[in-house]
Amino acid sequence: MKNPFLGTGIAIVTPFTTKGEVDHEALANIVEFNINNGTNYIVINGTTGESVTITKQEKQACIATISKANNGRLPLVLGIGGNNTAEVIKEIEATDFSELAGILSVSPYYSKPTQEGIYQHFKAISNVCPVPIILYNVPGRTASNMLPETTLRLANDFENIVAVKEAGNNVAQYLHLLKDKPEGFGVISGDDDLALSVALAGGDGVISVIGQALPKAFSKMISLGRAGEAKEAYKLHFALMEITSLIFSENNPAGIKAVLQALDLCNDTVRLPLVVATDELKLKIKNFLAQFNNR
Repeated sequence: MKNPFLGTGIAIVTPFTTKGEVDHEALANIVEFNINNGTNYIVINGTTGESVTITKQEKQACIATISKANNGRLPLVLGIGGNNTAEVIKEIEATDFSELAGILSVSPYYSKPTQEGIYQHFKAISNVCPVPIILYNVPGRTASNMLPETTLRLANDFENIVAVKEAGNNVAQYLHLLKDKPEGFGVISGDDDLALSVALAGGDGVISVIGQALPKAFSKMISLGRAGEAKEAYKLHFALMEITSLIFSENNPAGIKAVLQALDLCNDTVRLPLVVATDELKLKIKNFLAQFNNR
C-alpha cells in the first residue's frame, strides 16, 4: 500500500476555554483556517493535542467537531497508541473509521521494550487496524528509539503500515530510512526544524506543529522542497526558523497555543501538568508575528 499522506499535515491542538473545557468553536475555526491556507491533512489527538489529558468522551467529541468542520475536504488521521498493546487494540476495534483516513500510532513509551517488542506491538496493531497506519517514533518522549531496522522490517512485512513519522531529530536516521525504505513507504518528518531537509532528501513531507499557525508559508515551503526547489524553499525556512524554535523553547503545546492566541484563533489554556507560555515568550512570539506579517 502506497503512503497517501503527502505534503503538510498538522498535529492539531485541542483548544480549551479559560475554564479548561474543550473549545469546539475554536477547534472548528482552526480546521477551516488550515483548509483555506494549504494544509494537506490533519492529525487529531497527538501529543500537540494534549492526548494524555483528554478523556475518551472529549476525544470523540473532538473527532466529531473536526469531521463536521472538515466536511470531507482533507484526510483525517487519528492518534491511537500507547504502551498497553491490548488496550490500543481495543480502542482500534471500538473506533468508527468512517471519517478517518488512517491512524498515527506512537512507539510504546515508558516500558522501554526491545526492538522485537516494538515490532510485535505494531504487528498486533496491524493485524486489527482497518485503515493505513503511520508509525510514530519520538524517542525524546518515549525514552526508546525505534531503530531504522525495526521501522523497515515493519514497512516490508505489513501492507497497511504505510509511513513513519520520524521525530528523533536525527539526520542520519532519516537518511537511513530514505535510503533503504521499500517503494511507496513514506518517511514523514516529525521535526519542524528538519522538515525541509527531509523533503529535499526525498521525504513525503511533515506532520507539523507550527504549520497550523502559519499554514500558507509552511505548506509552500514543504511543497517547494518536495519539488526540489531548494533555493526558494530555504527562503521560507529561514523566515520561519525563529518561530519554529520559539514554540518549543518551553513546552509543546504551550508555545503553539501562544502563537494561535496571538492570531486570535484560540486561547492559550493548557491542562496541568503543562502551564501556559511565559510573558517573555509571548512577547517574542508577538514581535515575530508583527515582523513576519509585514514581510
